[in-house]
Amino acid sequence: MDNGTLTLLWSVTVSVFACGGLVGALIVVPLVKRLGRKGTLLLNNAFAVVASVLMALSEIASSFEMLILGRFVVGIDAGIALTALPMYLGEISPKQIRGSLGQVTAIFICCGVFSGQVLGLPELLGKESTWPILFGVIVVPALTQLAILPFLPESPRFLLLEKQDTKRAEKAYQIFLGKGDVSEEIKEVQEEKKAQTNIQITSVLDLLRNRTARWQLITVIIIMACYQLCGLNAIWFYTNSIFTEVGFKKETIPYITLSTGGIEIVAAVISGLVVERLGRRPLLIGGFSSMAVFFGMLTVSLNLQKTVLWMPYVSIICILGVIASFCIGPGGIPFILTGELFQQSDRPAAFLVAGSVNWISNFIVGLVFPFIQEGLQTFCFLVFAGTCLGCAIYLYFILPETKCKTFAEINQSFARINKISHLEVKADQLCKTEGNEFMNGEIEVLELVNEHKKTDNEYLKTEPL
Repeated sequence: MDNGTLTLLWSVTVSVFACGGLVGALIVVPLVKRLGRKGTLLLNNAFAVVASVLMALSEIASSFEMLILGRFVVGIDAGIALTALPMYLGEISPKQIRGSLGQVTAIFICCGVFSGQVLGLPELLGKESTWPILFGVIVVPALTQLAILPFLPESPRFLLLEKQDTKRAEKAYQIFLGKGDVSEEIKEVQEEKKAQTNIQITSVLDLLRNRTARWQLITVIIIMACYQLCGLNAIWFYTNSIFTEVGFKKETIPYITLSTGGIEIVAAVISGLVVERLGRRPLLIGGFSSMAVFFGMLTVSLNLQKTVLWMPYVSIICILGVIASFCIGPGGIPFILTGELFQQSDRPAAFLVAGSVNWISNFIVGLVFPFIQEGLQTFCFLVFAGTCLGCAIYLYFILPETKCKTFAEINQSFARINKISHLEVKADQLCKTEGNEFMNGEIEVLELVNEHKKTDNEYLKTEPL
């Protein structure tokens, strides 16, 4: 097999993971609607098991097609998991710890990366003869989840708002919160339920047309695009060469690289500990801003490291700074916000859009970055610095703080920027109900909007972001 064919097969094997992720994001909405959040996560383990078998046996079968198919299937698993899991965690969490619990997703992603680095060491599974076993290891977390998750309840919000099962929802809250009296939590969800009685799960097209969710959707699209386009993947392209420039031997670089995985875990854990104190907004804006600064410094250090003796050490600090800045904010909070910015009926469609943007952006980075790197060389990081800075500026002006707020309160926080009054939000909710049951209510609310136009205008002027 010639080098051109090998390069093509390598590119397909790498990029097909993102294609699978996109498929997973697209099919997750009907799954979470029919099976629930917990049921979808349980079913998703089947994809992980199938993928591990395909990839682990590909060498024995002498079939690169099995390896490519396995990558595609595990991509589907990732696409479903990165939608269903944040949705599940966001809905089972009390508002006081919703951010911290949501950050668990990012923490375990970092742990997974670090575990892969450790298992990939030559003394373990990082040899040519043992790489199929390394691919097969992904069956372990899948089987662990299959053993534990059945003992946990379904999302109480899903049970109450979508299945109208008050008894199971109350029992689920009691298990998750560890207390017998969950009347306050049930009351909070019931208030949201009153506004959404008989409401259907919103389609993507309906969500795109929904004025009351317009800027929430724009915000999620921008954040998820920047999550992939911020340049973190480009960092790994230069890591080994920079470590070599410093003077580390080639044999020791895999062990030095473990420091990057350790930094990821530490930063993600710190983020989880402080997200309810500082809020989502400062961590996101600060994370993207810090990445822009470190990318700028990295551009300078890479261009001077052959002339200044100590400059490679600056490059290492910049690399670790970029990784830490990403994990402390942009690495996990986008998934939390996707669950927080939308009401129950809009949430599945919002996660579908967010997941699609995430995986399409991932594919674009893998496809375009080699050309950017070839054309701009070390100056390619200025492109990512501009992306991070642009996202930070957007978030500064648009994103309200969501910590310790109910989903209804968060929805109202966007009323001003959406140019929607409280009464119009109510009217929009009624207009989305099935049948004619609430037709009279719609007319009454719309009449109130017209009668109180002056009051609404004053509200739009004074309501803070």
